[in-house]
Amino acid sequence: MQWPDWLKWPPSDQEKKKKDSVLWSESLNATDWSHYSSPRTIIPTAILTFSTLALIRIYRRSLRRIPDAQYITPSYFHKRSLYGYVSRVGDGDNFRLFHTPGGRATGWGWLSSRKVQDWSQKDFQNKTIHVRIAGVDAPETAHFGNKEQPFGKEALEWLRTLLHKRYVRAYIYRLDQYQRVVASVSYWKWGFWKTDVGLEMIKNGMATVYEAKFGSEFGDKESQYRRAMEKAQRKQIGMWTHTKPGLMAKLMGQKQEKVETPREYKTRISQAEKGDAGPKN
Repeated sequence: MQWPDWLKWPPSDQEKKKKDSVLWSESLNATDWSHYSSPRTIIPTAILTFSTLALIRIYRRSLRRIPDAQYITPSYFHKRSLYGYVSRVGDGDNFRLFHTPGGRATGWGWLSSRKVQDWSQKDFQNKTIHVRIAGVDAPETAHFGNKEQPFGKEALEWLRTLLHKRYVRAYIYRLDQYQRVVASVSYWKWGFWKTDVGLEMIKNGMATVYEAKFGSEFGDKESQYRRAMEKAQRKQIGMWTHTKPGLMAKLMGQKQEKVETPREYKTRISQAEKGDAGPKN
């Protein structure tokens, strides 16, 4: 009785030769899977994959330019900031920001295609974020048919001189009803001194602390802002100028002049508009 081949052990020399003799055409078409399981292949592939995913994440998080406020999601609120170039200052407490992710490290300001300081207003059209400076309220300029509030023009010119064509960082709190980014804004003075724009506005009498009942955003700066406003009032700086009568004026019976704050101005205008819109007899 002959034993089956699979029970024969060890294999005969003839069987070994049979297994070892592989046709050249068969070896040419065969796939050597051991090559793909080799550490020399797996490790570089894994490194390349993770590096690619990491670069994509860095780009999406830090290097992708945000053209408008509608692209800012709630994940930014109270967590992230935007660095950019102030292309226009349109009011005493808000401006237009052109997002420049990465700053000078990624070529903004010195690469020929990224010299935003040489661009015209037309170049910035539909590419900027409307920023409302948080925690402050500046005197209103004339718009929507309403008269300018006292010191409104001065506050606008002061902010324009401070911020226009400057790189700033905006720490985002939320979007308001006008799709503006409400943010604390800062810049580096002399290259090493971090300056808070809202605080500087209040110190110089160019704004009051934001007084609305809803929508106020200060971060952790409210008490600092209020102390700065009290100091500006005492020193009669900016919009607080001439609010206190001098000695002779006091002797003549002149009382302290009350300044209408931006919030009081808006409330008065709103009530007047509602009255005009009411039924007429």
